[in-house]
Amino acid sequence: MKSPVRTAAFLILATLALSACSRLGQIGQAPDLTSPASGNEVFAMNVIPLPDARDVPDRAEGASLWTSGRASLLGDRRASIRGDILTVVIEIDDSAEFQNASERERSGSEQMGIPNLFGLPQRLDGLLTRGGSLGDAVELNSTSRSSGEGSVRRNEQLTLRVAATITEVLQNGVVRIEGSQEVRVNNEVRELLVSGYVRPEDISRQNSIAYDRIAAARISYGGRGLITDAQRPRYGQEVADTILPF
Repeated sequence: MKSPVRTAAFLILATLALSACSRLGQIGQAPDLTSPASGNEVFAMNVIPLPDARDVPDRAEGASLWTSGRASLLGDRRASIRGDILTVVIEIDDSAEFQNASERERSGSEQMGIPNLFGLPQRLDGLLTRGGSLGDAVELNSTSRSSGEGSVRRNEQLTLRVAATITEVLQNGVVRIEGSQEVRVNNEVRELLVSGYVRPEDISRQNSIAYDRIAAARISYGGRGLITDAQRPRYGQEVADTILPF
């Protein structure tokens, strides 16, 4: 019986040691930034797209100062093909407040007696203790009351701008975008990730799009570093909070 216990204890200690080593390796050093070279954005930019018909001038436009191509002064320079870059504007200012109250009250009373039943109650009254009678055989009273009140309040505000890249063009013309941004201040890295699906006609003339026009939008804003590590509970505390029922 001792061998399995020792094996389990050894595995737990080894796991804790490995997690501690990963933390010890970052002591005195700023968190590393992730390399963008392996992301989907750079992969989409490296793909050579097919020539756009808008960029191929015809013979009539060959001698003209004004062309209809994307490189023209009045051309449409909005992102539309794989590898193009656009700006995502995130301005979240949401607030919600809910308040519910409920109250219930119930009372009941039941009484049952056998004053006459072929004379049996009178005969049985003599067998009961003094003062006992079957005239009032059963009497029940019940009262219950419950009340509840709940309130939920939430206020979120976030204003950000991030450049995103078109990584895929679907068959119906909708494009998939992905964007990431990392900013390191001292020993703390702030990460911003955004992805989703966009209709090309929703992109403005300034080559930007609001977050509420992105379908299946996934927006993540967080960080990693000394401050985040100090605010994060330890592994043992997370395990205890998950297992303990109180």
